[in-house]
Amino acid sequence: MNKYYKINISVIVVILFFLLSFSPIVNSVDLDSSEEIIELYLLRSEYYLYVNATENVSSFNIRYAFPAELKYQFPIIIEIINDSTADISNYKIVNDTNEPNKIVNFTIGPMNKDDSALIHFNYYVLVKNHDYSDLPRKVKIPKKENLPPEVRKWLSKSEVVQKNRILIRLRARQMRLLTKNIIRIARRIALFCRFHRYPIFYIQYLRGSYRSQDAFTTLLINGECPGRSHLGVALFRANKIPARVLLANPDYTFWYEMHYMTEYYLPDYGWVLTEVHKGITPYEPKNQIILRICHPEDENNTQNDFLYSKMKGQEKWIWIDNEYVTPYYKDLIEGSKCKMFTEKELFTDIAPGEFAVNITKDVFDKYEYFLGMNLVGDNIGHFENATDYQYQAIDDLKSSNDVSGYINYLNKANDEYDEIVI
Repeated sequence: MNKYYKINISVIVVILFFLLSFSPIVNSVDLDSSEEIIELYLLRSEYYLYVNATENVSSFNIRYAFPAELKYQFPIIIEIINDSTADISNYKIVNDTNEPNKIVNFTIGPMNKDDSALIHFNYYVLVKNHDYSDLPRKVKIPKKENLPPEVRKWLSKSEVVQKNRILIRLRARQMRLLTKNIIRIARRIALFCRFHRYPIFYIQYLRGSYRSQDAFTTLLINGECPGRSHLGVALFRANKIPARVLLANPDYTFWYEMHYMTEYYLPDYGWVLTEVHKGITPYEPKNQIILRICHPEDENNTQNDFLYSKMKGQEKWIWIDNEYVTPYYKDLIEGSKCKMFTEKELFTDIAPGEFAVNITKDVFDKYEYFLGMNLVGDNIGHFENATDYQYQAIDDLKSSNDVSGYINYLNKANDEYDEIVI
């Protein structure tokens, strides 16, 4: 008995030693063979911008929001479509007052009274998607003094984000009932803004009887995406959580004027996209192109909707420096409209994926610098060659299952831009 017992113990010890020795080898092989994957999206927003002249006008400028470079979004190029009828003498992408916002500035030639003109254009953007799988499960509401100084402005009240109104403060207190966890509060706010008094919203939708889209009015009777975004931001700010409105082009199946959504600030993490119009947080970047981050001064300088005259309180995305020229919106079938399209979804290893992002940024910086510049001689040829390579890069990415061709064409574009001598 004793002999067999010793033999069994010896066998067990040998087996355990073998398993313990083998396990690290298996784990190391697994780790070495599994590379991180990046999810890239080629997105395109298409715009029909019609403008009407109510008097004879000389040359003027139209400024339109342009996709900002964000940690997950990288603009590639703007394309002017040949059916545009506006006399575009120049266009240039420039930084707006508040970074990272950008605008494209179109210079338009003279128009006669009652004339109409079309600018038909596309924005192409590369998005490195983020699924928020690294979002912490629990984060406490921070003290204001512990927030980065550049973030604190998005705690303030404004004309359309009335965070100090008593009913908003009471509702904000409900959102943080029995919790100080920002993640849980965010989910409550998103769902509340989506479904709060929804039957009243649906009546407005059927009748086209929208009213002001400020946070307080939306709390009383619900609202469209601008109102829900303002209400969501007000509820975040009333809970001492920085939040802001974004102008975006989402992947809807229909045409629209502009879309509004939100994001809130999470300490030690950053901004978290939130789609209160659908009641979803977090919301992945692949679903839209972000055109503009709204600052408190934008919230204090809003406009009426182009289709519904009583629907006021919307942050602007178009600016025209002539009072006799106005955007023409009709029914989103005719007239001005926009829409976003997903041109390509691609999964790639981290090294080529990051290289594709970096070369996109480098080439766009040079494209933005030279666009609209009065180039002459060989410089014009280099610029045209460079933009041709950018379009070839886009076409290659649309039809390919890897980023090598895209990178190759952008490298050629980069070389052409480097040949321009100013």
